[in-house]
Amino acid sequence: MPVPIPRPRAIPAVESGQAQVAHPGGPSREETPRKEAKVDNNAATNLTLLLIEDDPGGSPIVPDLLDTTGKPIRVRTARNLTEAERLLTDDVHCILLDLALAAPGRAEGGGDELAVLRHVLELAPRHAVLALTASGDAERGAEAVRVGAQDYLFRDELDGWLLSRAIRYAVERKRSDTAERKLAEGRLRAQENRRLERGLLPTPLLDGSSLRFAARYRPGRSRALLGGDFYDTVRTPDGTVHAMIGDVCGHGPDEAALGVELRIAWRALTLAGLCGDELLNTLQQVLEHERGDDEIFATLCTVDIAPDGRRAGLCLAGHPSPLIARPGHRPRLLPCDNNGPALGLLPGARWPRTQVELGAEWSLMLYTDGLIEGRVGEGRERLGQEGMVAMVGRQLAQGLRGEELLQAAVNEVRELNGGELTDDVAVVLLDRVP
Repeated sequence: MPVPIPRPRAIPAVESGQAQVAHPGGPSREETPRKEAKVDNNAATNLTLLLIEDDPGGSPIVPDLLDTTGKPIRVRTARNLTEAERLLTDDVHCILLDLALAAPGRAEGGGDELAVLRHVLELAPRHAVLALTASGDAERGAEAVRVGAQDYLFRDELDGWLLSRAIRYAVERKRSDTAERKLAEGRLRAQENRRLERGLLPTPLLDGSSLRFAARYRPGRSRALLGGDFYDTVRTPDGTVHAMIGDVCGHGPDEAALGVELRIAWRALTLAGLCGDELLNTLQQVLEHERGDDEIFATLCTVDIAPDGRRAGLCLAGHPSPLIARPGHRPRLLPCDNNGPALGLLPGARWPRTQVELGAEWSLMLYTDGLIEGRVGEGRERLGQEGMVAMVGRQLAQGLRGEELLQAAVNEVRELNGGELTDDVAVVLLDRVP
């Protein structure tokens, strides 16, 4: 039978869930469990210890415990894991676990000797854990640390100073381990995002073209780097410049990954010579095979600009029509009478190619609906395509071009919305200056 840890017996620990700490020169004070919003190892409040130990011989006790500021460390007692789960509120900083305690479903003397520790670590992944074992059983204590405990202590060598020091050490080590884990996760996530970004936000292939290229991308998800919008621009050997912008419905990583697949497929098919309806039909097949749900679809806008730069072919698959601006003319939208359905909605759909005249000098802006669906003020009114055309017209009149124009457009849309946009925004700008 384990040697009990000394602790005042007057405390109804099982009934109240909170052991008392004797205060020299004054009466004991009962602490009641209190739910905090978050574990804070640097909080100014007293440290709280949850002791999990089965002592059939009577109420176990611990010595007086003081933290570094001299404040008493509060102690709660649980005689089994069911009680421990009830008492494990967020203001508990450390758990002192007797490894001799039987784990649920484990017969005495059989199975995994550290099953109870594994159960507690699963139950309290954010809390520091100290393992309590018999004197001389250092091997078991070391194994407990390898499994996940912050430290181990010998039961019959325990005193107030040693336990207080061990609690402080365990709390700080847990905090350090958590910070290290978050840092490693952040680095891994950054690496994954960079790989995804290379696929979703490509380098345009415009060698030999006189057209100027600019692009802006802003994800709608909080703390996200990428969303479901995608774009690309390439020049084929015959001198034709092909540009595309698309939007997979949804905003999660699966949608972003599908956008990458569609962009890469579009570039490969374009370089292979496909264009217009034939290209979009093949892209729809790719989407149907790669999407995780039959409800997923994607809108798309493709433009192929002739080698002389004066005319272009336009295909729209449920996507907003591009904006064109020319010197001496107000910006306007290209015709969208032949707009076909979004990819993935109608099997066997067709996407007519519309021939448009661009002129000698122009700016062509392709965008996703995140740019036009932001709210204007506090009401329900949205910017819309007409509002976007007027906004871009003002910015062009101010002399903004290229990257500056796109940055100003995205910033103004965000300001009109009164904060961050909920949808992804992608904008591509092609300029022809003779």
